[in-house]
Amino acid sequence: MRLAARLPRTSLLARLFMALFVLSLSAQAQITSTSTGLDRGYFDMYDVHFAAAHTVFQQWLAQHPDDSLAAASDAAAYLFGEFDRLHIIDVQLFADQSRFDNRGRLTPDPAVRKSFDDRTAQAERLADQALAHNPKDATAFYTKTLVYGMRSDYALMIDKRDLAALNLTKQASAYSRQALALDPHLYDAYLASGVENYMLSLKPAPLRWILGVTGASTSKDEGIRLLTLTATQGHYLAPFARMMLAVADLRDGNPQQARATLIALAKQYPDNTLYERQLARIQ
Repeated sequence: MRLAARLPRTSLLARLFMALFVLSLSAQAQITSTSTGLDRGYFDMYDVHFAAAHTVFQQWLAQHPDDSLAAASDAAAYLFGEFDRLHIIDVQLFADQSRFDNRGRLTPDPAVRKSFDDRTAQAERLADQALAHNPKDATAFYTKTLVYGMRSDYALMIDKRDLAALNLTKQASAYSRQALALDPHLYDAYLASGVENYMLSLKPAPLRWILGVTGASTSKDEGIRLLTLTATQGHYLAPFARMMLAVADLRDGNPQQARATLIALAKQYPDNTLYERQLARIQ
């Protein structure tokens, strides 16, 4: 499975076919309803049972009060729950640049916003404490990657603060590189740089040049490569990476490959109607 990290830079189409093939074989990279620990919470979250996900994450955090990843995971359940309530997660929205650019600012639930802010702050504090004890704690850097990635998602998709989201994304990518320098097999950490590269590669050439000067990464091929690593070998974030690859397929005019990815996700998370809704809209 780790050979994916050394795949040659073949065509984009070939990499996507490889991603779908490996996804069909690698059950160990998927979160199942029989998993234990934080895994069960992630399964519930992706299956849109957010209250159940919070129960799992908060019970785990109560038993492991120093676990920064548990706090970040609970924050993720608040974020995904709010995205679901506001109908934000829409493959077609990400696939249509005009719709994405013209999306409106949304009104968040103040209580959810406070819970999200409190949990991300707690996760970052616990990660910093872990790093003070051990500066080479890859999991702590990965937690900070999650925290800044989620703050970026909130700023971008709910507050519509694009510049703030960009700066938070760059911070998330920087932390992911630190995590991966310590543990290159922490495949979930590739997602941050993958999203940064892919989403910013969609901007007009002059803006990409400016973004590059500021230190942002804007390579579409690199974004797809990193997303594929998380999709095929990641753990908690593999389903999210797979959805991003479906977005890439739609943008590149490959609806059948997008359908294959969404069908697999729908089977894995049967109570999440998002995937079925997206499938119905793909002609």
